[in-house]
Amino acid sequence: MADGGAAAASGSRSSDPKAGSAELTKVFDEVVANVRCAFVGREPTVRLALCCLMAEGHLLVEDYPGVGKTTLARALARSLGLEFGRIQFTADLLPADITGAVVVDSETRQLAFRPGPVFANVLLADELNRASPKAQSALLEAMEERQVSVDGTSHLLPRPFMVAATQNPYDAAGTFPLPHSQLDRFLLRVDIGYPDRQLEDELLDQAPGRPLPEQIPVVAAPGFVASFAAQVQEVYFAPAVRSYILDLVAATRGHADLAVGASPRAALAVRKAAAALAVSVGRGYAIPDDVKAVAEPALAHRIVVHPVAAVSAAMVVADILGRLPVPVVGSVV
Repeated sequence: MADGGAAAASGSRSSDPKAGSAELTKVFDEVVANVRCAFVGREPTVRLALCCLMAEGHLLVEDYPGVGKTTLARALARSLGLEFGRIQFTADLLPADITGAVVVDSETRQLAFRPGPVFANVLLADELNRASPKAQSALLEAMEERQVSVDGTSHLLPRPFMVAATQNPYDAAGTFPLPHSQLDRFLLRVDIGYPDRQLEDELLDQAPGRPLPEQIPVVAAPGFVASFAAQVQEVYFAPAVRSYILDLVAATRGHADLAVGASPRAALAVRKAAAALAVSVGRGYAIPDDVKAVAEPALAHRIVVHPVAAVSAAMVVADILGRLPVPVVGSVV
């Protein structure tokens, strides 16, 4: 991984996989604060993006240009000392430009595989929906299987591996809507949105001295992500909390405003994201508030609203959350 030496030199945290939850929470908070040194945006957005990485998922960031989508991905990778890769998606992009290709080595004169930019820990797929469907599909195997296949040979991607894809709204010129099967590969979708007046004033005031993502320090040792991911796998979900997730997902399948409800993979996404959120605050068990916090980012991009419905997917998820009975605390822990 990149910047491993810098991590050691900067007094990074222990990479012991048995690190306690309190230590993981402390480092998690330090990473969030460090990212916000370069990224001017709401803290909940940064926490969700980091939880997505810790849950070994992929992140979709949808918003207009200029709100910091690229900066967020670069700052996350830098703060964790991870290798960062970037692909600018355009209409003429080819699958080989993403995965790499078999070429003739200039020295040995033998065929050799030359890895593409997908071989990174954090891959920024910038303006994903500007590429053709053929180029977009090149990411599917990488996102699902953590490998790419070129000329019949599979090549494993490094771990951790997260695709942080940005896309412009569909009404922007020159965009291709992402197919539902590809949207379903993203664990979470977040909107950065415009900063409030206070944050934007801070951006203007600190513009000359605000560091670039590459200039912020590495604040976590390479083993931090693995330690955190291991804790995510151990989070306890009481039957009442699992039932709450099942009720949430089932409600999308019968909602009058939806043409397509949430899949079983969507239920797993809610569980995984809620578990990461629980670990981020030092808990070894999930509560209904964790599920509520990740419901819209985990579900809204996976459901399809009827063309005649005058609501958004996020509004539907909010409506369902407002109607579902929430398990009482005594039945959770």
